[in-house]
Amino acid sequence: RVNQTFLTPYHMRNRHVGLKVEGSNFTLDGFPFLIISGTIHYFRVPRDYWRDRLLKLKACGFNTVTTHVPWNLHEPKRSQFYFIGNLDLKAFLFVASEVGLWVILCPGPYIGSDLDLGGLPSWLLQDPKMKLRTTYKGFTKAVNRYFDMLVPRIAPLQYKNGGPIIAVQVENEYGSYHLDKRYMLYIKKALVKRGVDVLLMTADDGEGLIRGHLEKVIATVHMKNIKKETYEKLSSIQGRSPILMMVYTANSLDGWGTLRHTLDENVLMKDVREMFNLRFSLNFYMFHGGTNFGFMGGAASLQNYLPTVTSYDYGALLTEDGDYTPEYISFQELFSSVIEIPKLSREDARPKAVYKSVTTAYYMSLWDILTYLDEPVRSAKPICMEKLSVNQGSGQSYGYILYETVITTGGLLASRGHVQDRGQVFLEEKYIGILDHSTNQLTIPKEKGQKDYLTLRILVENQGRLAYGQDINKERKGLTGDIYLNNSPLRNFKIYSLEMNPKFLKRGLPKIWKPVIHKLQGPAFFLGILRVGNYPKDTFIKLEDWTKGVIFINGQNLGRYWNIGPQETFYLPGPWLQPGSNEIIVFEEFKSGTKIQFTNMSHLGTVFWRVICSIWDNSVVLSSCDREKEGGTCTISQEPEPFLTALA
Repeated sequence: RVNQTFLTPYHMRNRHVGLKVEGSNFTLDGFPFLIISGTIHYFRVPRDYWRDRLLKLKACGFNTVTTHVPWNLHEPKRSQFYFIGNLDLKAFLFVASEVGLWVILCPGPYIGSDLDLGGLPSWLLQDPKMKLRTTYKGFTKAVNRYFDMLVPRIAPLQYKNGGPIIAVQVENEYGSYHLDKRYMLYIKKALVKRGVDVLLMTADDGEGLIRGHLEKVIATVHMKNIKKETYEKLSSIQGRSPILMMVYTANSLDGWGTLRHTLDENVLMKDVREMFNLRFSLNFYMFHGGTNFGFMGGAASLQNYLPTVTSYDYGALLTEDGDYTPEYISFQELFSSVIEIPKLSREDARPKAVYKSVTTAYYMSLWDILTYLDEPVRSAKPICMEKLSVNQGSGQSYGYILYETVITTGGLLASRGHVQDRGQVFLEEKYIGILDHSTNQLTIPKEKGQKDYLTLRILVENQGRLAYGQDINKERKGLTGDIYLNNSPLRNFKIYSLEMNPKFLKRGLPKIWKPVIHKLQGPAFFLGILRVGNYPKDTFIKLEDWTKGVIFINGQNLGRYWNIGPQETFYLPGPWLQPGSNEIIVFEEFKSGTKIQFTNMSHLGTVFWRVICSIWDNSVVLSSCDREKEGGTCTISQEPEPFLTALA
């Protein structure tokens, strides 16, 4: 058993040499040091719960927390920076130090992390020639300005200054992107010249390892595409060195309309045990995933465009709401057999509330509020979100955008791939259909007795920009080109920005509520009041009979919902509530329910193991586990030919 209990920020007061590479070991101030890290994203966890989550990380046996810094949240508009509230990075780092954890910081500028545009601000895409993650002048100018604001905040918290930061990651998985050979050296120099002097590292999967490597910077590996040759490559570029599995992942993102994913705990445990036997250091991604609050979640492009769900539970060792999982207990036992773990009492699970159902008694149609909004942008051709003249010239980042134009005939409406991502089409206020990544055309009816001039409306939702891949340079949203009616491009648009930020909910939304008499069709806003006692508790929202939209609590954007699943409940942190009355506004795109329900149980969908198939009695066995509904038991179903065919 390895004893590293004296290698903590509290015990190491007289510091000399920080984290270093010595032969096949990491050393901290000269002492051999095995990095056992877990990832927590401060921006995905309510600030009130930072200490709780970090203490649980420590109690499990981890000695380090890894966190990423999202540029798009810290600079949502050009030159407007936010480092307060849930984005107070310094405060998070202080708490990590206080509970006895070291920090590996990933400042980007690109961080991936299943975020919209991988954490890059969307206003970068206003430049039609923009080349993200390269030394293109328009990109480096913005990065320099951002690092000028960020690095002075973190530099005083490095190891030599008595802070918890022992290492900084340079960019993120650049080997899989690799559009500019000079780029990684530029990022390294940008960090160093502003005062970053701790150990630098790169992080890449097995295939991108060499392309993402920098001289005199230790290369770490992600578990994806790892083979025997990976370690031979690693040895060829940096000789005898310690191995840090920088992303040992519990899961992959869950997308709307898919099954929920997770890994078999036995496989995880076997891998981690082998890593300890080989004296690998590791970072567990995610130790605690948290929530994609608001519109922060991005998208993946596997075979099709796949927007991520609101929960970022990620099959982590703590649940989305911070409770222990059976895997947490198993890993705590494994770690205690390998290393000395400080004896910390395990806190009881935080109680959850089942509040009384809320009836949405009032509503406002989207069409009713248009005259109260800011003057629409008028344009001959469609304009995408990013190039819209709003937000002091920074464009629109998230939410919805409404395009209106006048037509004189019906016929075939064709998007030719220019609707990004999902557009609801209306003739006047009548719903016609959907244009999206899989549907490129609709028929606009022309009925007898119809007016000669009709308003065609297209309400487009940005469902999240790609978080990975070279196509991020194309990730503009809204209508990104011409829309055609009977092969003729439509012209003369009125364009309404519907970003739905807190300011819009608190001051921009008019107070013209009408009583709900029966079930209504959206798009519309619905209002309900939740009454809470003196001590608000965490809860989960259920939206049975609702279809698709966004939930707002006291003006804050909780996130998206969609009845195609897999996610069925939505985590509402107690700190978001206040004693007394709480305003809940639901923006429903299509068909509304009448009630908002609450439960003390999370249900994120049926868990579908990624290790799912074995041969048992000559038939294929599919193992699926629904931890929330079945109390942790797994069901075995025997599916012969159809499942085998589908798997193939």
